Order: sequence, then C-alpha cells, then structure tokens
Amino acid sequence: MEPRIQYAHTADGVSIAFWTLGEGPALVHLPLIFSHIQLEWQLPECRRWYERLAEKRMLVRYDHRGCGLSDRDRTDYSVDTLVLELDAVVDRLGLERFALLGLSLTGPLAVVYASRRPERVSHLILWDTYAHAAEYIQMPSTQASRALMDKDWAFYTEMAAHNVLGWSEGEPARRYAALIRESITQQTLQVAARASLDLDVRALLPSVSCRTLVLHRRQYALPVDVARGLASRIPDARLVLLEGESGAPYLGDTEAVLQAIDDFLGEGVEPAAAPPEPAPAGAVHTILFTDVEGSTALTQRVGDAKAREVLRTHELIVREALKSHGGSEVKAMGDGFMASFSSATGALECAIATQRAFAQHNQSADEPIWVRIGLNAGEPIAEAEDLFGTAVNLAARIAAKAEGGEILVANVVRELAAGKGFLFADRGETALRGFEDPVRLYEVRWVEGSA
Repeated sequence: MEPRIQYAHTADGVSIAFWTLGEGPALVHLPLIFSHIQLEWQLPECRRWYERLAEKRMLVRYDHRGCGLSDRDRTDYSVDTLVLELDAVVDRLGLERFALLGLSLTGPLAVVYASRRPERVSHLILWDTYAHAAEYIQMPSTQASRALMDKDWAFYTEMAAHNVLGWSEGEPARRYAALIRESITQQTLQVAARASLDLDVRALLPSVSCRTLVLHRRQYALPVDVARGLASRIPDARLVLLEGESGAPYLGDTEAVLQAIDDFLGEGVEPAAAPPEPAPAGAVHTILFTDVEGSTALTQRVGDAKAREVLRTHELIVREALKSHGGSEVKAMGDGFMASFSSATGALECAIATQRAFAQHNQSADEPIWVRIGLNAGEPIAEAEDLFGTAVNLAARIAAKAEGGEILVANVVRELAAGKGFLFADRGETALRGFEDPVRLYEVRWVEGSA
C-alpha cells in the first residue's frame, strides 16, 4: 500500500511533505537534492528498497523544499534551512531519537545534523558520500554534467541519472531522469546544486559522537580513498566497502547494502521499556503542568528558528524527567506539557528533577529556560488518551500562578506526600480564574540547602 503523504511545517514557514512506513525504531532517509516521495514509490526498484528498509523499523522519507510535494516556491538551500526541514519532520512525528541515513550530496547535511543534534541521532549511516564537496566536484562525470545543467535540461537529467545509477543501467536510468524532471525545475536545481557543492564539513567530523557506518561501493565514480578519509576522521566510525558501480543503494547487490544496515542498526539494541500506563479511570492522578515563562517574547526576540531550538531543549529535559520518574505524558502544548502520575511522590520528584536540570542547563546556556510547574491531585475524567475535569483545570491554573523556576502545588498534593521529606512553604490562599473559592497553594523548595 502506498504510504500516506503528510506535511510538517518548518520554523521558517515551509510545508515539507513526508511519509512513514513500518513500525519500530525510526530511520530517517534523507532525500537527494531532488526527490519526489510519491513518484519514487512508483519506481519498482525504489519501492522494494523502501519496503525492505521498513521491515524492521519505521522508515521516514521527505522532500526538500523546492521539490517533490513540498513547497515549490521556497528555494533557500542553506544548511540552516535544511536542518529546519529535518527538525520539522521529526518534531511532527514526536521522534526523540532516530537513525539518520545520508546519501551522496546530502551526506554532508547528515554530518551537520548529527553534530548539531547529538542528543537526537542514535546512528549515522553515510552512503557513497564525502565531507568536502570539492572531492565530488573533481569527478569527471560531475564536471561534464554541471556543464550541461544550464544548457540542455533534458540531456542533463539523462546524464545525471546515469551518474547516480551507473552507466550500465538502461530502463531504471530512463525512469530516474523522468523523475528528476518531475521533481524539480531546472532553475531550482541550479540553486540547490550550487549550495550543496559549497559544503565542507571536515571540521565537524571529530564532533560526531553517535555510532557511524560509512558504506561505499568500490567501483563507484567517487574514489574509495574519499570514503576511507571520511570514516577515519569520525570517532570509532566503521567503514564497509561493497562491490558495484551504482551510486544508488537500491540497484546492484542491494541485499549486501541492506544486510550491512540491518547489522549496524541491530547491534546493542535493547528492547524499549514500555511507557508507564496511566492510572485507570476513577483512580487518583497527580497532574503536572509545565510552562516556559516568556515563550512569546522569546520568539519575538530571537526569531522562530532559535526559539524552536530553545523549546526543543525544554521538551528533551521534561521528557527525560518524566521517563525517569514514572510520568505519563498526556500532551505537549508547544511551550508546555501536561503529565499524569499515579503517585504524588513521583510527581514531586519529577518536578524537582526537572527544575534542577533546567538550573544546570541555564548555567551555560545563551538563552536560559525558566519553567513554571504546577501540580494538583484528583480523579479526572479519562477519555481518548486525554484527561479532563476540575482536577486538570486546577493544575493548569496553579502552574500559571508560578514564577519561572518555581513549583507550586495544591494542598492535596502536600497532604499525599506528607512524611516523604519534601519541603513546602505556605503561599496562602490565592484566587484562581474559574474557581469561586480561593485555593491554598504551597511552594516546593527544591534548591539544595533551602529551608
């Protein structure tokens, strides 16, 4: 069945088309500088490649801006904007960790992303690629095809298809040339090619900290020495050389490529722990809300892209605390979270760990993150994987009353945690919007040594 096309929206306002296939740990398959995720599925060799990759994992494919089914009128191909595209797709899918596959001209982009987002990339796979674009430009086939790009669009696409797939390929190369013409305009490809051929990521290679596999075919036009140099400069990277001349992993001895990827992604993988189950309906939940103080002002001050990067750090810190303290994420709300706990003690420990993590982060951050946290306990209504009712509304109102760096709780939370060693300061009765009677609030003293 053809995958369902979905859309993610970047911080700079571009719609990016993507699909997913399969289930399990995620593998994000970067596009080339031209792609069309719907038409690629109609090529038998591409479809078999994608289906095989998705047998043991969730495969994610998307189109760059300016091509395929993504926004065609946006053609800024700077590294920063390409990073925003990948961020948008993985954020849309809620992926905290994933493997990343970069091919040929987008191999350098994969290196950039792995070095900038080490907390997100679990494995890096680089196929027939390079660190310095000059290594690719020096290939005679690249020189010849670049000369044609501006002069004869149809002939250029035919030659580019053979460059990528191999000169022995007939019908697949013809189909691929047609795909290029459908995927991107001549003018857009000229812009994208110039941007990709200016990249030099050699200085970033030592900073790549994830497990890395460099795959290269011996008879491919890009010399084997390029692959050796790439692997030698990434700490502990593994180099696997395969037989064949095609730059397309889905042609030639595809099974050898897939086996190398499966072996690499399967090493050291432990079964994921099941997420904590939310308490059953009618049970007492302790509800926790987080909210980033001044998030709107942050966006106006530093811009959408930087603000999104700051909020992503907030998401990672909160989710790690929830995971460590048995919390169930109910929903994320852009600059905040709602979570549920079966234990008031667990919720308080999570809140304290969260604030301490942000305090540590703020010591060296360019943009410190100040988070308000509020807790309440009660018997909310559970419906469609969400929670509703007075207990939830009160927790949200309590969080809104907190200052950045504070944890405020209702009296019921304090009573449930009595004798557990937490320090509470009485903040008195407070009027909360939507509640007739004032509510007595308590501040949780989480700074070590506070009295």
